[in-house]
Amino acid sequence: MARCPGSSLPTWRAITATALLTLSAQAFCAPATAAPAPTPAYLDLQRSFEERAADLVSRMTLEEKVAQMQNSAPAIPRLGVPAYDWWNEGLHGVARAGQATVFPQAIGLSATFDTALMSQVATAISDEARAKYNEFERHDMHARYEGLTFWSPNINIFRDPRWGRGQETYGEDPFLTSRMGVSFVRGLQGDDPTYRKLDATAKHFAVHSGPEAERHQFDVHPSERDLFETYLPAFQALVQEAKVDAVMGAYNRVNGESASASPRLLQDILHKTWGFNGYVVSDCDSVEDIYLHHKIVATAEQAAALAVKNGDDLNCGKTYAALTAAVHQGLIRESEIDAALKRLMLARFRLGMFDPPERVRWAQIPATANQSPAHDQLARRAARESIVLLKNDGVLPLSHDIRHIAVIGPTADEVAPLLGNYYGTPAAPVTILQGIRQAVPNAQVSYAHGAALVEGLNGPGAATLIEPSYLRPSANATEHGLKGEYFRGNDFASAPVLTRTDAKVSFRWDHSTPVDDLISRGELPAAQALENNHFSVRWSGQLVPPVTGRYELSAAAIDGFRLYLDGKPLIDAWNGGTNPHSQSAFVDLVAGKAYDLRLEYAKGAKNADVQLAWRLPGAKPPLEEALDAARHADVVVFVGGLTGDVEGEEMKVNYPGFAGGDRTDLRLPQTQEKLLEALQATGKPVVLVLTAGSALAVDWAKQHVPAILFAWYPGQRGGNAVADVLFGDVNPAGRLPVTFYKGDEKLPAFDDYSMSGRTYRYFKGEPLYPFGHGLSYTQFSYADLQLDRNTVAANDHLKVTLKVKNTGQRAGEEVVQLYLHPLAAPHARATKELRGFQRVNLQPGEERTVSFDVSPANDLKYYDDVRHAYAVDPGKYQVQIGASSADIRLAKDVVVQH
Repeated sequence: MARCPGSSLPTWRAITATALLTLSAQAFCAPATAAPAPTPAYLDLQRSFEERAADLVSRMTLEEKVAQMQNSAPAIPRLGVPAYDWWNEGLHGVARAGQATVFPQAIGLSATFDTALMSQVATAISDEARAKYNEFERHDMHARYEGLTFWSPNINIFRDPRWGRGQETYGEDPFLTSRMGVSFVRGLQGDDPTYRKLDATAKHFAVHSGPEAERHQFDVHPSERDLFETYLPAFQALVQEAKVDAVMGAYNRVNGESASASPRLLQDILHKTWGFNGYVVSDCDSVEDIYLHHKIVATAEQAAALAVKNGDDLNCGKTYAALTAAVHQGLIRESEIDAALKRLMLARFRLGMFDPPERVRWAQIPATANQSPAHDQLARRAARESIVLLKNDGVLPLSHDIRHIAVIGPTADEVAPLLGNYYGTPAAPVTILQGIRQAVPNAQVSYAHGAALVEGLNGPGAATLIEPSYLRPSANATEHGLKGEYFRGNDFASAPVLTRTDAKVSFRWDHSTPVDDLISRGELPAAQALENNHFSVRWSGQLVPPVTGRYELSAAAIDGFRLYLDGKPLIDAWNGGTNPHSQSAFVDLVAGKAYDLRLEYAKGAKNADVQLAWRLPGAKPPLEEALDAARHADVVVFVGGLTGDVEGEEMKVNYPGFAGGDRTDLRLPQTQEKLLEALQATGKPVVLVLTAGSALAVDWAKQHVPAILFAWYPGQRGGNAVADVLFGDVNPAGRLPVTFYKGDEKLPAFDDYSMSGRTYRYFKGEPLYPFGHGLSYTQFSYADLQLDRNTVAANDHLKVTLKVKNTGQRAGEEVVQLYLHPLAAPHARATKELRGFQRVNLQPGEERTVSFDVSPANDLKYYDDVRHAYAVDPGKYQVQIGASSADIRLAKDVVVQH
């Protein structure tokens, strides 16, 4: 359609809102006296989404089609198609799009063993995603992380505890992963029969779980049994049960084929066998890997053509830009590109992007849904449910009347241990130290950092954030804090786009800027937006120290920063570095005297935090300070473990026990182990609280420390949730979704994808803590296991019932777990497999009947790699009911017949 001279085509929103069915003749260059041109099919609301998508694609040029198949799709003004970036993240909250509610990391959500809660969390995430999108649309914003197609959940199997991205998964078990994943996808995509709320994406398809450093060239050769019994079941469940709209290919090869261009995975299994009718997106730059690293083909044109022909519709990256040349070279037909693009445009139509907002139920979600008080409370509840009590010799719960608590450890008062990876920016995160202080306001709660997180990662030591009471934005100011001025670029040459008072300097902007939410809420014009990784901040004001002496002032940021006192430079690290933590300067200060203070910070692409801290005169070395605090306390709460700074996705990390985002040692880092043992030696009761996204081999602590809590990366209200459990306001009921191995356990090679010797299903040794483990402050009894039959046909069902009673003095929740264990089956099988679980809330003395339905066709199937199909072995099996995979309370045998 050529534009008429002197006329212009309305924007898509203008078209859809005012003239979808009666598009003016002028807009299509019809003569003024001619009859109105017929409405193009893609604008006709009476037609199906499929018809509209096909018509829209038919009107595009080849170049336009190719551009729409890349994640950052440009606008097509002549057709009224706005720009759209397909890349959005929502693993445990809307990520990288400014402020949003941050729920526990995915592994923590799985530890709840609560599918109903998972559905509520996903619904809250999709509410916030829609609220943000609606605001972005109102301000004509179409950048990355501002859309509706979310690349979550990660349903890879956490087969090896060394994998740094295992925190993003739902653990090591295919059944648990399937159940949690189905609930999550349904919550994201909504229940409207016409319009999807969001598009969820099942990733990474398939057989993908490290090592991170080798993912771009690694070729995986799983057995057929492992492929179909471990690596694929969760994907099949999300496709066939949850109707997930998108699947993301993985970086690695599988049996020589790129997972992002595999005819077997994408065509034979995904589309033909499972009936998938959504779209496939590559992992970012995985199509580029096809020719650059896997070297399956020689050129970008060949790689792009191979991917599209084999079922990859959307390219995260730029390799699909070569598709135009690929068509001209005869490597692919334009009709094949059309078929892929139709699936993508159909997804956008289903999301209501091209229809009037009043027709789309989800377009009515207001901006106030984002970070609502209800979501904040849900985040706290989810964190509570995720916490696993690993050990308790009676020291927990702590009394609210306790007088003096020493909180010690490197993750006690940091925000990073709450977040994990792929997170948004929480408005008011509560650290574990803050949560404890809020829970017992009348107690004396002393704090000491104690030790670095890991050797070589320079934490703030004994330094603490400079409290607002010692800062003021100007000489005559009555408020506390520093004046924060936020600039475009990093030369401070232009006027700031935002000026405010910041109480403390302690921020982490991950793929976001300080003004994003102000713009989305209409509090700042879009013209004042900051570029994501190219802005700067100047904090200025006065510092008034409380005592006279020699201070250590420290600033922490991996990006560039400069610190000045009375106009003189103290630290100049403007060119950044590789260490995301502090640099220090020593200065002599006089109590009560005001000193001019200025910190300049330049945000780059490294997504690190920025902090301003100090160490007061007379401060002791970190270990000595921690031991001194412990000796004067009634109880010590040691808060340690890991953060997303050392475990995660393809990281440039090389510390003892860590490499490239993965782990090389499962033990607690030596810096922390030394501190923990010294604290225990004081004779004071020690409670160990661990943050991490993967199993920790805390062998010594299990033997010597009275109580151990595992908090995962618990989200924005993690500090409150931990305190709720510590002081007995909540009875813990989280369960381990992974096996905890002993520190000296010899695991199979990390790059060996055979399941032999891995996870509770195949591990033959004695774990430190078994899959499904988790203690309570009360006790539960199991009784009266009943099977409705002793013999069941493969295509029939078995009803299982039992009674569970709370025999203790506190209300609590028990996670009742059903496992199936083969006793006499012809084919090699997993030792046992989880096939049912229920989280049951019981008052003291209350008893309840719990029921399970077992279907041999689903629950006892194995993959017959001779017939290339699932089958059920006749034979004898044991139905096991217990509180973990190792704590089996009741069992009965059943015979399965053909």
